[in-house]
Amino acid sequence: MTNKTYGQLCPIARSLDVLGDRWTLLLIREFLLGPKRFKDLLAILNAMGPNRLSERLAMLVQNGVIQPVTLLTPAATPAYELTELGERLRTPVLALGFWGLGLPVDERIDPSSARAELIALCLTGANDPTASVGLQELYEFQVGPEVFHIRVSDGSLLARSGPCTEPVDVKIQCDMDTFIALVLRHITPTQALREGRAKLLHGDRPAFTRVFKVLEYKP
Repeated sequence: MTNKTYGQLCPIARSLDVLGDRWTLLLIREFLLGPKRFKDLLAILNAMGPNRLSERLAMLVQNGVIQPVTLLTPAATPAYELTELGERLRTPVLALGFWGLGLPVDERIDPSSARAELIALCLTGANDPTASVGLQELYEFQVGPEVFHIRVSDGSLLARSGPCTEPVDVKIQCDMDTFIALVLRHITPTQALREGRAKLLHGDRPAFTRVFKVLEYKP
């Protein structure tokens, strides 16, 4: 496979040789949330089509950004995950996502494409580490039909798609509007519980409050 190239001996140009095509960074975005199967990626990025998706995945494998892996549950299934080289994209891609949180939304944007796990993913790259220093906790979120979880580990946060396979410290259920209002601090966790906009399925109220202190959006 021959990749397009800018032909420049420049680190930025070389990065764009690998990542600059349309859809490629969105694939990286999905892999930042954990391993993904081909059909998962096609369902999320259906406008790519299977042929283009296959080409992009092959290119990323060829360049050492992702690698094939077998998911063991619910049944052995081929998938892809970031390599160590690919994982090094986490900081710059999340910085780009956090920058994008401040951009206006116009009529070209489909509101139904919003996903709480992507908002949470971007916030994990811009959180205040002092808010979670010393914490070792797992948070699971049910936001509408979405389920995802966040691991807090002494100042660092890691978001993952799907339910957590380990016991969690806090499990929260709410809709998208409430989730956004909580991370933007438009409402407090106490207010969300009192008004019935959020449910605490597991954990105590201080822990629920702590979740949104850790995830607080600070432009």
